[in-house]
Amino acid sequence: MTHGSRDALRSLALQHLSPGDAEKWVGLLHPGARLEVAAGSDDVAGRLGGLPALPAASEWPLWEGHGPLSFVASIDCASLPLAAVDIDLPDAGTLLFFYFDGQLDDGEALVLAEDRESWAGARVLYVAADEEVVERGTPAGVESYPVVPLTARLGMTAAEPWHPQIRDVFAAGAPLGNRYDHPVCSQEFLDALWGFDGEVGHQIGGHAHSVQNPVEIEIAEAVLDGKVSWDDPRLSDEAGGWVLLAQFDSEDAAGMMWGDAGALYWLIRPEDLAERRFERAMFTWQCG
Repeated sequence: MTHGSRDALRSLALQHLSPGDAEKWVGLLHPGARLEVAAGSDDVAGRLGGLPALPAASEWPLWEGHGPLSFVASIDCASLPLAAVDIDLPDAGTLLFFYFDGQLDDGEALVLAEDRESWAGARVLYVAADEEVVERGTPAGVESYPVVPLTARLGMTAAEPWHPQIRDVFAAGAPLGNRYDHPVCSQEFLDALWGFDGEVGHQIGGHAHSVQNPVEIEIAEAVLDGKVSWDDPRLSDEAGGWVLLAQFDSEDAAGMMWGDAGALYWLIRPEDLAERRFERAMFTWQCG
């Protein structure tokens, strides 16, 4: 929902919440690596666009029946502030993110979390630091995005008050994904949070900045095949079992526009992340 330093967010919370509630809320912040366009002498932690460096034996990711995916971003794990980020990333190697962006079919086929048949339309690959790689040109019909180098800056991230983790602290049992009767859901506090920094941005770890409802709920609905209602505790439990791996906002500098100025999100279960099972990451996207 927003991000910033712990002190700045605590100060904001104290303007709208009681001291006790403010400290509870601050305790729910998660550290994340915000990825900003690099300039000058900034250390580069990754890039949007360009061409991926893939292991020689690896094929370009493909959605069977639709075509090759577009390359979105690469992240150099060794250049991230790993000790401070809240997820268990490898300390070296590269994460590569691919997505079927509609170039080949003018946007006809959509990659949707709730559509299992479309899950192959988004992929995250991990390339170990000691693997031999070769930069690959894009497949026919797919144009690469302009290269935009990214630098990483550590910040604290805040989730929406109706995020399951936040709701469980301030209003356990309140309807999932809805505002409830507590000052953390007051319009004044929400406006202050959005006004503090409402940019979705690019990010590794931390709380996702969802454009709509919390992306964890979308993923939970998808893996439960949409068969569980929002008032069923199984949905909340499932949503709590996913963490943000990466989010990539629309970015003018890279010529990236996800729907109506939306964002792409990859989430993963902590146990899969610990075992480096990146093929089990789940994807969704949201726009306004």
